[in-house]
Amino acid sequence: MKGKFITLEGGEGCGKSTQARLLSAYLQNKGIEVITTKEPGGTPEGKILRELLVTGDKDKFDAIAECLLYYADRRCHLTKLVWPAMDEGKWVISDRYADSTEAYQYYGYNKRVEHQILENMYQIVAGDFKPDLTLILDIDPEVGMRRSFAKAEAMEVKELRFESRQLEFHKNLRQGFLEIAKREPERCIVLNADTTVEDLHHEIVRVVNEKLGIE
Repeated sequence: MKGKFITLEGGEGCGKSTQARLLSAYLQNKGIEVITTKEPGGTPEGKILRELLVTGDKDKFDAIAECLLYYADRRCHLTKLVWPAMDEGKWVISDRYADSTEAYQYYGYNKRVEHQILENMYQIVAGDFKPDLTLILDIDPEVGMRRSFAKAEAMEVKELRFESRQLEFHKNLRQGFLEIAKREPERCIVLNADTTVEDLHHEIVRVVNEKLGIE
């Protein structure tokens, strides 16, 4: 039986990485073989692209160059990890996928890349393939940014290229994710991320069980 593809999306500091790890543990306890990954950077090639994308000056790429780098990473991710794993019956949980590219490049940057260009890139790279379920972790951008900077300081993280953008960017980003969810309600579920780690995990488990038929 073919595996499932679950993606976690949301703005900075919403807790995607933590929730992906907890969901993976839950599914494995149910006897499901799970791979947890991320974009960008889910493959060896992707790690090189991630370094280019999430570090350094926030304006070092123009809009199209940045999108092409994201989609190069995505193609590697799909062909080398996601699709082979699913063909083996494994479930794949990804911290970010194509909704992030749309939210950041189209909404966050105030539509600096035409929507049709993003759709064309997706079609070239992924065709009609889409996640079985997308969990959008929604949080007030100010709260999320405080969380993100606190984590970065504690862990000495240098991947702050997007965190360094103005609050308005992050407000646009949040609205973008909500609009994507409104457009595809069967695939996308919005969850309140301004709560405890445990409460959010329980809500994610409830949604995954309901949507993907886990007993």
